[in-house]
Amino acid sequence: MLDQKDRPSIYIGAEESTNQVMTSVEAADYLKMHVKTVCRLAKEGKIPAKKVGSEWRFLRSVLDKWLAETMV
Repeated sequence: MLDQKDRPSIYIGAEESTNQVMTSVEAADYLKMHVKTVCRLAKEGKIPAKKVGSEWRFLRSVLDKWLAETMV
């Protein structure tokens, strides 16, 4: 039997926001931007993103860092 300290963390009904992967729609909502703008910036390499098939994916922690650097 595993001790409490050896058990992995389980989040029910919540997501760990630091490693949350977001779609372009979710990223646009998070950034308060239009989804087409987010996709265009990703395509131009102006916003950190990764293309998975035909869809863009964004890490919330990377977007937070990007925002902090661009806002200064």
